[in-house]
Amino acid sequence: MLSPSSLPSDRRRDQFFVAVKENFLLLCGLVASAWILEIMDVFLFGSLNSFGIVPRSLAGVWGIFAAPLLHAGFDHLISNTVPFFVLGSVVLMGGRRIFIFASLFIVLIGGAAVWMLGPAGTVHIGASLLIFGYLGFLIARGLFERSVFWVVVGVLILVFYGGMLRGIFPTDPYISWQGHLFGFIAGILAARVMFAK
Repeated sequence: MLSPSSLPSDRRRDQFFVAVKENFLLLCGLVASAWILEIMDVFLFGSLNSFGIVPRSLAGVWGIFAAPLLHAGFDHLISNTVPFFVLGSVVLMGGRRIFIFASLFIVLIGGAAVWMLGPAGTVHIGASLLIFGYLGFLIARGLFERSVFWVVVGVLILVFYGGMLRGIFPTDPYISWQGHLFGFIAGILAARVMFAK
């Protein structure tokens, strides 16, 4: 079986559109879940947000899994929806298994790092941990896989979304830069685990 990097460029393009089409419902389902939870949270006066990652709290461990679907209002959710769709679609170029493995790895490793190293008494929510994870994954994949195609994809992602990397630094006390940083690192590690030769 040919790898994506060995396929002709027109075949890779076809593969991209087929992968996105076949997995569109997966992306839509994840985004829809976040929107449904945010609508519910309005009626619950924001109480769902307490189920995010609470560093070094036993109850906060469950937040590792819940946090990517919880948001601090619709502005927060809207700002995460488009990059999730775009970067998630590009990750899906590799197929559903790679997308699922990378997503779970980023959520678990990045979320666990936030839980262990985040500031005490804080709550971390939002899909940005996953989004920054996809960013790190896509930038690193071509380097670990030694694929010209994926290196080019990584460069294009860096051109269009590289400005996001400012988010891994502490600039706003109300933004979880720890989630951004650890998500980004987890994405790089996911690429290494899957593609290092």
